[in-house]
Amino acid sequence: MEITRNGVQPSKAGPPDWFTGKTRIDPLFDAHEPARTSGASVTFEPAARTAWHTHPLGQTLIVVSGLGRVQVWGGPVEEIRPGDVVWFPPGVKHWHGASPATAMSHIAIMESLDGKVVDWMEHVTEEQYGA
Repeated sequence: MEITRNGVQPSKAGPPDWFTGKTRIDPLFDAHEPARTSGASVTFEPAARTAWHTHPLGQTLIVVSGLGRVQVWGGPVEEIRPGDVVWFPPGVKHWHGASPATAMSHIAIMESLDGKVVDWMEHVTEEQYGA
């Protein structure tokens, strides 16, 4: 058994190569071999969002507070609220973040494949975000 106490893992700012706007990433758990699943709590200030990206084995988001937005490439922008669970299939290009006026926090759960959990791409434009 392993217990990771709240507050022992430092928060970090979302890197500007991967995010637009102010974000905070709080690691929750890393995979322990042979498991491949890891998780983090991510908080987006209003209008903050990820860049477009994919996950080799998909990603699950559990919205815990606020109001957010998600979109898959070629699909509509969808609104997400606390209690919503979003699953992105493997290899599907997508982004997620806060609404323009309200912050949003979610738990992100993903699996690694050959040591990789995400492929980052271009930033979401203002036009795409506001669609």
